[in-house]
Amino acid sequence: MSNKPKIVICIGSSCFSRGNAKNVEVAEQYLKDHGLEDEVDVDLSGGLCEGMCADGPNVIIDGKVYNHVDAGVMLDLMKALFPENK
Repeated sequence: MSNKPKIVICIGSSCFSRGNAKNVEVAEQYLKDHGLEDEVDVDLSGGLCEGMCADGPNVIIDGKVYNHVDAGVMLDLMKALFPENK
């Protein structure tokens, strides 16, 4: 079992078309820019958000569900999960 944070980004057709396509890019770019690719498990799934499609785009981080996630919210979630050291 991994101690890495787990991010699930729903790529079911509703969430994907409503913004999770961009959220995948935001999450992957943030991880790359901060050298964190190996520090988190990112799961792209179309089945784990079943029943919440109307509230999408949905993102789940360590079991906590976030609804109506746009690119700005996704970036905020990444910053909260991995604060930048300045």
